[in-house]
This record gives sequence, structure tokens and C-alpha cells, in this order.
Amino acid sequence: MSPRTACRYVAVLLLATGAWRIAQAQMPNPYGESINLEDAKKVAAPALAEAARLHLNMAVAIVDISGNLVYYEKMDNTQLASSTIAIDKARSAARLKRTTKSMQDVVAGGGEGLRILKLDEAVPLEGGIPLVRDGKIIGAIGASGSAGKTDSQVAQAGADSIK
Repeated sequence: MSPRTACRYVAVLLLATGAWRIAQAQMPNPYGESINLEDAKKVAAPALAEAARLHLNMAVAIVDISGNLVYYEKMDNTQLASSTIAIDKARSAARLKRTTKSMQDVVAGGGEGLRILKLDEAVPLEGGIPLVRDGKIIGAIGASGSAGKTDSQVAQAGADSIK
């Protein structure tokens, strides 16, 4: 095999691997009926309680399946940038049907995974989680104000409250 042919095979393999990793990160769940205000408040409450338990000042956003803001709350003394970051994380998780952590992992892998940075909807920062009820995505939660793992921990507390 010539070096040129070998390079082509490697390029195709890398392209296929990158595309597979991005596809694998998407949840297979279909969209359901969007979360309503009452349920959005119920999802935000345990997330905000988790932030308070950790002595963190955070912003929490709940969006519907289209990424439209349904409920938002910012704790006192939360850094200003967290306001929009929480909303963006939630929108990204809802519209792309995956956690923002999975997007972060794809980007961290480099190569073709970096293509996700070209998507306007993608926010590859940990802390955005789709909300699933009866196997269907009903919206998403986004949390911001701390480190990525803690943002996810706070968002997960809200996501776990869905019944």
C-alpha cells in the first residue's frame, strides 16, 4: 500500500470515528410534550437546594423542548456571566438531545469532534442535561456558577426530580 493510500484510509477512519462519537452522544429519546411552568419550578427547586447545600451561588434555567426559557432563577451574588451560560447550556441540551458534558467530552477528544464547535446550538460546557419523563425529552436544565462537575451535579439534582 502506498503512503498516500494509507493516509486516505487513516483520514476516512478518523472521520468515521469522529462522526460516530458525536452520534453516540445523542439521546435516542423522542421529544414529548414540553415542560410547563409548574413542573419547571419543581425541577429547579432541588437544583437550587443542591447549590445551597454546596455553599455555591448559581443560576439555574429550565427550557422547553424548543429551547425556550420556561423558568429561571439566579441566587444572590452569582457571577453575572452565569445568567446567560445557564440558559445556553439548557438550550443546547434540549435542542441537541444530549448532555453538554457529552459535547465537552467529544471536543476534548479533538480531531473530528472539534466540528461540534461550529454548531451555533452547541455549548460544550458541563452543566446542561435533558429532562426525560416516560422516555421522552420534555425540556432541559442548565446550571452555571461553579466548576463544570459541580454545575452538572446541581443540574442532575433537578433532572432527577422528574416524575
